[in-house]
Amino acid sequence: MLGKPVTKELINTGFDVKLFARDIPKTQQLFPTVEIAGGNVFDRKSLANAMAGREIVYINLSIQQNSKKSDPQQEQEGVNNIIAAARETGIKRLVYLSSLIKNYNGMKGFSWWAFDIKQSAINKIKASGITFTIFYPSSFMETFPYQMIRGNKIMMIGHSVAPMWFIAAEDYAKQVAKSFQQADMENKEYAIQGLEPFTFDEAARVMITNYTKSNLKVMKAPMGLLKFLGLFNPRLNYGTNICDALNKYPEKFESEQTWSELGKPSITLAEYAKSL
Repeated sequence: MLGKPVTKELINTGFDVKLFARDIPKTQQLFPTVEIAGGNVFDRKSLANAMAGREIVYINLSIQQNSKKSDPQQEQEGVNNIIAAARETGIKRLVYLSSLIKNYNGMKGFSWWAFDIKQSAINKIKASGITFTIFYPSSFMETFPYQMIRGNKIMMIGHSVAPMWFIAAEDYAKQVAKSFQQADMENKEYAIQGLEPFTFDEAARVMITNYTKSNLKVMKAPMGLLKFLGLFNPRLNYGTNICDALNKYPEKFESEQTWSELGKPSITLAEYAKSL
């Protein structure tokens, strides 16, 4: 959803890109001319082998939706290994994709271990002694086709009350590439937001109006029932927690610096829906 467009943009911008992947054949089908190193973030040696001779590491990780707090996590043990391998190989900059919505943790009694892990990963990167760039994105437009649209239904949980600045992965990728082109090695943090704020309900209406593949309809599931079922199902537990935060986080526009330094997004949600 995000790794592919960022990789494409870095290549198009002229960077010498090396990919680190668990599945080399699958990755090679996507990028047949790019060097690929095999391994995973739980194997420090494979990380160090991949980083050798490189200058910047772009980190695009996530909490696995079917995992539990006690499981090894990419953004926990994985980040520890990335930092250790980066120090070992002399990496000059760590670039990390985080989340703006994680800031909902602690608001209105909301508490979720996944957001604790995300904040801890940020703290570790900042304390690593390696120059860093951290991106805090709002919601991506790609959430609709990749996670919410099933057939002719837009699957939604609960009631969306707070608007969010949806951004297309293509616009985000351009901002990432621009950050790589900056000559200075200062520590940077950027909010990543699109052109227009929508609640999920408003965004769904934009998708319905502009999506041409089929006639979309919204299907909503009650938050309370799914939260109860999530006590017994890790994937449902993840879905209800992330949707609860997305529905309620009081997001404000804070991307002035990002647009000034990395460029203003250009894709509207309506344009994105028409392109699908």
